[in-house]
Amino acid sequence: MALNNYLVLSAFLFCTGIYGVLVRRNAVLVLMSVELMLNAVNLNLVAFSAYVRSAAGQVFALFVITVAAAEVGIGLAIVLLIYRNSQSVDLDRVDQMKG
Repeated sequence: MALNNYLVLSAFLFCTGIYGVLVRRNAVLVLMSVELMLNAVNLNLVAFSAYVRSAAGQVFALFVITVAAAEVGIGLAIVLLIYRNSQSVDLDRVDQMKG
């Protein structure tokens, strides 16, 4: 497959992730949208790595996967604390918790 196909797919995934972050109110769905955006970046990195015939993009993709795993762990901990305090993971209600 050509590089353009991977880039178009990656752009579509990234735009879908941005749409999910901007529109969704549920914190878990926002975290899933951020993961979708990170996967689009990984697809770009691996596609360019294959195109240039270098392993650097794949190494960076592994670092992004590591950061994404840490982000999920911390993000879910924050979501659990929000749910424990407000009995909802609606991001609009989180704004009301300000002092």
